[in-house]
Amino acid sequence: KAFQKDTVFVNHMEEKPYKWNGSEIAFLQMSDLTVHQTSHMEMKPYECSECGKSFCKKSKFIIHQRAHTGEKPYNCEECGKAFIHDSQLQEHQRIHTGEKPFKCDICGKSFRVRSRLNRHSMVHTAEKPFRCDTCDKSFRQRSALNSHRMIHTGEKPYKCEDCGKCFTCSSNLRIHQRVHTGEKPYKCEECGKCFIQPSQFQAHRRIHT
Repeated sequence: KAFQKDTVFVNHMEEKPYKWNGSEIAFLQMSDLTVHQTSHMEMKPYECSECGKSFCKKSKFIIHQRAHTGEKPYNCEECGKAFIHDSQLQEHQRIHTGEKPFKCDICGKSFRVRSRLNRHSMVHTAEKPFRCDTCDKSFRQRSALNSHRMIHTGEKPYKCEDCGKCFTCSSNLRIHQRVHTGEKPYKCEECGKCFIQPSQFQAHRRIHT
């Protein structure tokens, strides 16, 4: 096969010719190296006028602005749910397709998103690096620790706009909101029954097995 661009050639050869500061960190393209260098030089020319957060790349700055404008240009054709980023839509679509491309090498369990595989992997290592300063309970994730701390403070910052019920973590609020929207994203392939929560879906599947 003939190659027209050096970048395509090095991609196939698995070489990364553009190295950062003489280290082992390398990139396929000079543009990627430039972006990496600016992160160390703290050159972030794109600043959000709403919150003051700065970005190295204009593309990330544009995506960030959608958090303030509410713009969600990526729509799911199955259920109409909209997302800020195309990667969020891709992850969401796996709910409908049942695709779980991230597989644990130890037990074979599969997941829709890589972050959940990373979380699951700690089950095998028993690693819990995030510890509560109040009760010494440990957690696999920082987000789980942050949610746990609210037990001590009594804080419930995530409020449902429909009924006013409050929650300690955003994931519980999202699940609760399905009560109002009627969304049931977990569908049984055996009988077609749908569920709001994954735990309900998993319990139901045992009926068929």
